[in-house]
Amino acid sequence: MSNEVTARIYPWQQQVWDTLTGRFPKLGHGLLFYGKKGCGKEAFAQQFLAWVLCQNRHAANQPCGECGSCQWLKSGTHPNYVHISTDDDNKKQNAKIKIEKIRDLLPFVQQTVDGWRVVVIEPAEALNTASANALLKTLEEPGDRIVIILLAAHYLKLPATIRSRLQHFALDRISAAQAEAYLHENLPDSGLQAHQLLMNLSNHMPLQAVELAESGWLNLRQDFVNDWQKLVKQKNMPMAIATKWNKALSFSDFSQMFEYLLSDLICVKLNQAIKNIDLNFSDLPDQYDLESLFGIYAELQQSKKFIEQNVQTNLALDQLCIKLMNI
Repeated sequence: MSNEVTARIYPWQQQVWDTLTGRFPKLGHGLLFYGKKGCGKEAFAQQFLAWVLCQNRHAANQPCGECGSCQWLKSGTHPNYVHISTDDDNKKQNAKIKIEKIRDLLPFVQQTVDGWRVVVIEPAEALNTASANALLKTLEEPGDRIVIILLAAHYLKLPATIRSRLQHFALDRISAAQAEAYLHENLPDSGLQAHQLLMNLSNHMPLQAVELAESGWLNLRQDFVNDWQKLVKQKNMPMAIATKWNKALSFSDFSQMFEYLLSDLICVKLNQAIKNIDLNFSDLPDQYDLESLFGIYAELQQSKKFIEQNVQTNLALDQLCIKLMNI
């Protein structure tokens, strides 16, 4: 969680904020803030750690923004704050937090200093077995006035031994009214149907929905569906269509768009509600059986791994378009 994250409390997090600040310092030293991507947990954690470290926090229920501690945080040089994540040069999907980073925490956690100290570990799911075991020792024997915050999207992916030593706070409990108010404020030119679509495509997380509204692929979905139907019906030009989409979108944007479309086809087969409520899939779902659709999904996941290993994106798209055509 870099300083690029704006520290703030979203309306749906106010109750958790009041609980934490009301009980401080009688909190456990290990806290787990969890919630789906796009709920604002990083901003919440940044605000909370600023409040814990603030030298004037009793004046109001917010960090003052003016004291030496708040200034240090702004400049990224706070001596009492440590942020641990995966290596910057290793941002791959399954990157892990190395044990050395957790071991290096020990002197910081056990030292005696003036004021509070805060450690933030994110994403907590990136702890491997060795680093999780090392953290366990730190959680069991912390020094005084230390708060260790773990951030997770999928907290059940954390070892039970770690979870049992933390207090859990969900930051993604968002009512429909809160979500709509946020979208209305941040996307004032969009109507209710557009908001519904964005919420469908963002796991019902408003921050993610606002980000999606600006994505390059959102307005290209029907165009791709039309090309997909051509592939199926005309049985030709897979390379030309692959080349078109390789130029139109980055592979990560394309795969995000395609996953949503593919999952909707699966939903149609299973008589479940679709997410892309504004699209016309025509008779595409009738062209595939469920097994084929799951096979295409598996192939897409495999392609993502190949792209991480520097396989060219046009090769991956060529293969995908051929697979879509040869049903």
